Amino acid sequence: MTNPDLRISDNSWVRGAVDHALAPVYQAHTATLRGIVRQRLVTRALRAYLPGPPGRVLDVGGGDGTQAIALARVGYQVTICDPDPDMLGEAEKNLLGETDAIRDRVTLVLGDGHDAAQLAGTGWDATLCHGVLMYLPDPAPLLTILAAITRTGGTISVIGKNANALALRAGLQKRWHDAITLLDEESRATTTEIGNLGVPSRGDDPHRIQDLLTAAGTEPVAWHGIRVFTDHLGDTPPGPDLDTVLDAEWTAGSRDPYRQIARLYHLIHTRRP
Repeated sequence: MTNPDLRISDNSWVRGAVDHALAPVYQAHTATLRGIVRQRLVTRALRAYLPGPPGRVLDVGGGDGTQAIALARVGYQVTICDPDPDMLGEAEKNLLGETDAIRDRVTLVLGDGHDAAQLAGTGWDATLCHGVLMYLPDPAPLLTILAAITRTGGTISVIGKNANALALRAGLQKRWHDAITLLDEESRATTTEIGNLGVPSRGDDPHRIQDLLTAAGTEPVAWHGIRVFTDHLGDTPPGPDLDTVLDAEWTAGSRDPYRQIARLYHLIHTRRP
């Protein structure tokens, strides 16, 4: 349950980037083919790489609880730490449709991920940070915190926007001027996009994020690309071939050169002793 005494800290990554009115927009996006592909591929990767349940998982920026609920269904104890009360409200609504046992495995904490050690504690078996780094001017401090609060041998899962592939969506959508801008290395480094939620966001080179995580005391385990084939399809709804689409995306996102051009990178690391 949500702790009403916990407040959003002054350094909240969401302030100025994602405002509380966006919860309905996010919900609408998650129902599209792009949104479903992202969430299903993430769940598939987590089931493959997380330590087996039961285990303690902290989901930093876990929003409406999609991944937390998926993990709770198979036996994990999951805490969501998110600075947006409206998104946590969506998580509470989503939990209403689950059994008592699943609801009991999910805890909601209102607060900034940079304060996760104080708000939620340390020694986690797995720490998730999905779709957060793109709203931060500098991802390094949060990545260092993620490593610090994960137990030795635990798993760290990070998803962000792939800066090296930003031009692909624009080109496939025939936004040629945008594509040319995003193909220029200097412009790409300073470009802030208006993404699916209608707010500014930026990309990172996945190799840089890997290096930052390694410097924070982790070792790489896997790198998957998310949305190789479907990112440009806008608000297209899922069709009867969804399972085939997911298999194609998973296979392509697991290998080069395809994962290099995926819209999102999904990095799995483990905490070194």
